[in-house]
Amino acid sequence: MSQPADVTVRTGKGLVQEISVGKHALRADVPAALGGTDSAPAPHELLLAAYGACTSMTVTMYAQRKQWPLEGIEVTLRLTPAPQPGGKERIERDIHLRGPLDDEQRKRLREVADKCPVHRTLSNSPEIVTR
Repeated sequence: MSQPADVTVRTGKGLVQEISVGKHALRADVPAALGGTDSAPAPHELLLAAYGACTSMTVTMYAQRKQWPLEGIEVTLRLTPAPQPGGKERIERDIHLRGPLDDEQRKRLREVADKCPVHRTLSNSPEIVTR
């Protein structure tokens, strides 16, 4: 896998954040109830979007290599708060595979989903260094 582009985030108007990812631009915001304008996804939503996109891409590439009849994939993610203070948040991921796949192919594709790079990063609790 190639090295991901650097990500730069700059403040915009209010709580809007202007995000540069290599040559791409996107934004983040928070709902009005939290002081934002809800003009863009919130940071946790962007995290889930990255996880879902990586899952879908990884599964799709594997199915293509195997020449399996995967016609599409839908990944739905949700973040649930920690059940108690000091507990862990939980990410729930539902993977819906479309196409005339047999049970073994479906099972294998669900296993492959855990090989996506974002899944591995989240599962390994990466070290975060702040300067």
